[in-house]
Amino acid sequence: MAFPQNSRSSLPRRRFNILRPALLSFCLLVPGGLAASSGLSELDDPQLRGTATFRYLGLPLYDALLFTPGGTAFNWKQDFGLQLQYRRNVSQKALINSTLDEMARIGRAAPVRDQLQTCFRAVKKGDRYLAVSEGPNKVSFWLNGRKTCTMAYPGIKRSFMSVFLGEKTRSAAFTQRLRGQ
Repeated sequence: MAFPQNSRSSLPRRRFNILRPALLSFCLLVPGGLAASSGLSELDDPQLRGTATFRYLGLPLYDALLFTPGGTAFNWKQDFGLQLQYRRNVSQKALINSTLDEMARIGRAAPVRDQLQTCFRAVKKGDRYLAVSEGPNKVSFWLNGRKTCTMAYPGIKRSFMSVFLGEKTRSAAFTQRLRGQ
């Protein structure tokens, strides 16, 4: 059977579109890809669940990736990993203050400023932070594949991660895409 000329010329593009999720997963998990593998090894069979780009005043601030066990649907009862790859430089102070402000705004404030000062560093364009939950009361952080800290506080997983994955985030569309919905 012969393909019409238009179909033949778009065949490579269709193949790429079909392979794009597999290529993205491969790049995320191989060393040197996004260097998240060291933190993701803390999870049971981490698979990419969803991705989203967060914009502030229309400008992209970071790309977010959610990893769940086996790529299953997001569930607060399971551990998961959240990676942010920054598209802009952000100071340590701005990261800490905006995180605490958002936690307070959504009603999940926690007295963890000192822990955040240990965990968070200033980021440059291209830097990646990975947060991996360890039960309901711990979240570990990696910056560009190197562990910076483990933050411990009762309910910190939901308090911190709700900024990105909760019901009261700044962008419902962002959260839905990130959750893979």
